[in-house]
Amino acid sequence: MASMCKWTFLQAMCLVVSLSVALPENYEDDIDVNFGPNYLNEITEEDQMEGETPTPSPEPCKGSVFTKWDKLFTMLENSQMKENMLLQYADDIIKVELQSLREEMLQFVAQYGGSCASAVENSVRRAGIQTETRLQNALDRVREVSADQSAQHDVALQQLLAASVNQTTRLERLENECLKLGGRGQASQAKSVQARHLMQEVTETENGGRLEKTLAGISSELQTIREQLTLYTKSVFANSFPSGCDTGLLFPTRSSTAHAEVSPKTPFQTNAVTICLWVKPTQVLNKTILFSYSTTGNAYELQLVLNGRSVFFTVDGETHLVQALGAAQEGHWVHICAVWSSQQGLASLWVNGQQAASSPGVAEGHELRSKGRILLGQEYGRFFRHLSIPDTFDAELAFTGKMTGVNMWDRVLDSKEISQQARLDGSGCGIRGNVVAWGVSDIEPKGGVKLIY
Repeated sequence: MASMCKWTFLQAMCLVVSLSVALPENYEDDIDVNFGPNYLNEITEEDQMEGETPTPSPEPCKGSVFTKWDKLFTMLENSQMKENMLLQYADDIIKVELQSLREEMLQFVAQYGGSCASAVENSVRRAGIQTETRLQNALDRVREVSADQSAQHDVALQQLLAASVNQTTRLERLENECLKLGGRGQASQAKSVQARHLMQEVTETENGGRLEKTLAGISSELQTIREQLTLYTKSVFANSFPSGCDTGLLFPTRSSTAHAEVSPKTPFQTNAVTICLWVKPTQVLNKTILFSYSTTGNAYELQLVLNGRSVFFTVDGETHLVQALGAAQEGHWVHICAVWSSQQGLASLWVNGQQAASSPGVAEGHELRSKGRILLGQEYGRFFRHLSIPDTFDAELAFTGKMTGVNMWDRVLDSKEISQQARLDGSGCGIRGNVVAWGVSDIEPKGGVKLIY
């Protein structure tokens, strides 16, 4: 339909152009018109002759006679009229064709526009449905995966719960076995009992043909048992003595009479000293005396003091000290060693086998006097009078808790010797000092302090 409209429009345009070319371009020029013999306005030879010789004017009552100019103007008017008619006709044809073309275009749009819009709408709807379907499938897959993972987690939790119950049963049996043990070697015997139980269960599983655990599972279970055994060992040591010690001192309350006197093995006079002990404070306060050595000339020759969670070591008074922060904790055993040498006044504190603090220039050149007295859990202080023991002390300085493994040397111990004593599950109590030796030197508890086993 569109091609037919174009062809009609081209025909009309060719007609207009051909007519415009055929018409004269300038009407003022001479026009050579050849009329046929039937036209009334033909100019004869007689008329031409009349034009050469003047003739009298026609009579008024006779019909009008056309001259050549009248005929020329009449022809001109006819030509103008024909041109106007042709132009009008071309204009009408173009208008009609354009109107027809417009109607055809509107009809085309009306006919196919709805189908195009419907096709676009259908495409969008189909794309939306496909997208929604894909999203729904993705959500379904996510729900399935989540459900599978939840089921796996539930199974894993059930397995962990069963393993926990099993381990609890094993630990109860292990605890019953360990409670029958006493003194030294508790940790090694407990490990032997646990190992026997484990080997027995593995053997029974193999004999029954139900061995389903892989090497990784067995390794994981052994790791879990090792961790639980470590925790249990710590718990056992918390209720007993560390480092193989079989006796200790209990300071039950803070009182003005609670203390313990220690008699050195031999009198000594030295320029170096090492003091080591295990303590488990019940309560950490501002100032608590752990160890004090006093002479007739100086009540504060040596002091090992708890100040909150920190440890102070003083030589020849509180002006010369070294401090280790955060060393002690309530309800936990801690091994403390204090080392001093008069050469360069180098003093240090060791906590659980590791050097925690050191300081030079502490009582440099000082010499410890002999024939002094050693107190545990108290100090003589202002009550000191010629080494006579007073009836009461300062209750605010009294130590509360447990103490064991107290040893003293008249030399500086190296790091290896100190770390051997600080092993919680070791046998450090077998290492004894040459001035004060735990289990050998005479220790006299007083004021409610008890020697416990």
